[in-house]
Amino acid sequence: MTKRVALVLGAGGARGYAHIGVIEELEARGYQIACIAGCSMGAVIGGIHAAGKLKEYRDWTQSLDYLDVLRLLDVSFRLGAIRGEKVFGKIREIVGEINIEQLPITFTAVATDLTNQQEIWFQEGCLHQAMRASAAIPSLFTPVLQGKRMLVDGGLLNPLPIVPVVSSHCDLIVAVNLNSTNQKNYQLPVIERPPALKSRFDLLMNSLGSRLPSFRRKNGDDELLLAEEPAAPSNPWAETAAPQSAAAAESEGATKSASGSRVADISGPASLLELINQSFEAMQTSLAQYKIAGYPPDILINVPRRACRFFEFYKAPELIMLGRQIARETLDKYERGDI
Repeated sequence: MTKRVALVLGAGGARGYAHIGVIEELEARGYQIACIAGCSMGAVIGGIHAAGKLKEYRDWTQSLDYLDVLRLLDVSFRLGAIRGEKVFGKIREIVGEINIEQLPITFTAVATDLTNQQEIWFQEGCLHQAMRASAAIPSLFTPVLQGKRMLVDGGLLNPLPIVPVVSSHCDLIVAVNLNSTNQKNYQLPVIERPPALKSRFDLLMNSLGSRLPSFRRKNGDDELLLAEEPAAPSNPWAETAAPQSAAAAESEGATKSASGSRVADISGPASLLELINQSFEAMQTSLAQYKIAGYPPDILINVPRRACRFFEFYKAPELIMLGRQIARETLDKYERGDI
């Protein structure tokens, strides 16, 4: 008999690509995903899967290299390093215009309302807007406005939203935690990429960290929209290559390998952006443990927090493979009765 699964997909930035591998492994074993709750990248992956477009999204993300990711970074000078219009425009193109209540799989996207300091569940209305609000990672993507509310990443309050699926009447609750601190030494598969482009990507992310800006709201606008942006400079890439912060400059002086490529200095964050994201991840790790303790899932799939940095969105192929590997091992244990 096919087991019906309520799937919980947690927050964790670029590590969210591992959700794709988990979904593929569940379906390969004959599990039926009947309900999904997601937060941040978990909401994006979950919403795309619920719309039946995960293969198209997977193919697109796996085709991205450093330069492609750079082209998707529409630099912001307000509350967030990136507006996200290019990234989410592509997602809208893949998914199309569809409301959550029209999806064949029950779906909940979780966001955080900063104005009222509360958790928001999107269970109806525009799927694209719900995913965009849930994934408005503080400091990385600009917030979303809905009426008088400012919405940001749901991981601020609930990085692993188990509660929305508790009453789903499925056979199993499977939760994917992207902020695990378990000690198993999972390693990302190695996929070679041009080191020069990687250096450029790192330089851009470091420089963005020194540009966390102010915000001005457009009065009287009650529709869901992005925070208003000023006109971008004529050459935004030249602008973002401005002098680095002291931390970033120090990072550029890190040890080089024999081939001349830069070796990451892991003693601390290399930019303000990375500092904020590491702080955000530390908070999410703690909150996720509380959610797991309060509503233990039947199967918990733990993806190590150290698998990649929060914003390494060019690592989709490696992270999809890692997600499938961890899901395979966890489900093997469950099916043997070891957990």
